[in-house]
Amino acid sequence: MPSRARVSRVPSLSDPPFDDRPGVPEGFRSRRAALGQAAGAERLGMSLWEVPPGEAAYPYHYHLGDEELLVVLEGSGRMRTPSGWRDVAEGDVFSFLPGEDGAHQLVAAEDATLRFLAISTSGSADLTFYPDSGKLGASIRRPGGFRELYRRSDAVDYWLDEHPPPG
Repeated sequence: MPSRARVSRVPSLSDPPFDDRPGVPEGFRSRRAALGQAAGAERLGMSLWEVPPGEAAYPYHYHLGDEELLVVLEGSGRMRTPSGWRDVAEGDVFSFLPGEDGAHQLVAAEDATLRFLAISTSGSADLTFYPDSGKLGASIRRPGGFRELYRRSDAVDYWLDEHPPPG
């Protein structure tokens, strides 16, 4: 059976290819390296995150399509879930299933950088809900894909602007 590997550059945890993330506001400043994508994965995602002291990696959210595992590599912080806040430490592993019960947010402690791996299924599409801000994200996380966010309060009727085909 022929190999399907199409890796042009092998990504490394010691020299990760961090994304340029312009416009990230204070409180959410972090760095992310999409290692799974860099390695050529199509249906699995793996990102290395570095979160400076006191910053959050991302807003509180949950996915409808993707399942996630987070592995704390270095540092400590706090994790928000539907059950509330809890402390996290090096070596902890967390699982987040799709749906509201899988909502989460990770914040670094005030005294050190937090490094963690986020491993996820990456289906053909995902919907992400942001309960605090009332947003919905729609994305396809593949090369050539897209990511768009909408205020849920802007929802429209299914039939808005629809017209029957010409007779």
